[in-house]
Amino acid sequence: MFQLSHMTWEEVADAVRSGIETAILPIGATEQHGPHMGCGMDTAIAHRLCSDVAAESEIFLLPTLPYGCSVGHSHRWPGTIALNPKTLIDVISDIGDWVKNSGVRRLLLVNGHVTNEAPLRCALEILRARHDGFMVALVNTAQISARVKDAHFADAGDWHANDAETSLMMHLFPEIVREEKLAEADDEDRTGGCVFSHPVNRTSKNGVTGTPSIASAEKGAQLYQWMCEDFSSLLHHATQEEAPLNHSYFESVL
Repeated sequence: MFQLSHMTWEEVADAVRSGIETAILPIGATEQHGPHMGCGMDTAIAHRLCSDVAAESEIFLLPTLPYGCSVGHSHRWPGTIALNPKTLIDVISDIGDWVKNSGVRRLLLVNGHVTNEAPLRCALEILRARHDGFMVALVNTAQISARVKDAHFADAGDWHANDAETSLMMHLFPEIVREEKLAEADDEDRTGGCVFSHPVNRTSKNGVTGTPSIASAEKGAQLYQWMCEDFSSLLHHATQEEAPLNHSYFESVL
């Protein structure tokens, strides 16, 4: 692993010259996670997953971004600090510009917060159109693979601070979890059949959707093992990938 924040510019340049062309950017959020879990959960999982997997890889690990698009959580519960979608798009596209200018050819945006996905996808579109040959991917930590996705969605379709997230934190960061609050933290998914996407203050009584009361550190350990294994496999392929065709973005056939 090449931890960019700990490297000098000469060391970064040497790494690029030696063939290190891939970087991962962990992206989290700071937002309420019900009465039983700390507001930094999304950032904690993105940072830990990227750090653990990067430790076994020849890639650049970029500093974790702790803020995301959490505007849907409303002002009902204190602790949420959110970026507007357009702000997150600008932040990621600006970061991407500088990453590309440092010699990186492949950038993986590793997202630990569900509603970051749309702004991150927009930033991806901007970056690949702006920089010919710059490969950008979006990886959502809760959907790295089918088994990881199934575990996250097991107790709610519109899950948040649920069994999966709570179990992960009980395993990785138990200090984030208030176990004495678990028995009363459950709240149902009320979004089934809805046409509109309602903010959390109109879908949850306490900021939770799912059943954190059934969470356990043992389940968290198994889920995290799957996440590490499946992300490691994906990252290995990413470091080798080239575009199927070598046509310039800016060169017309006319």
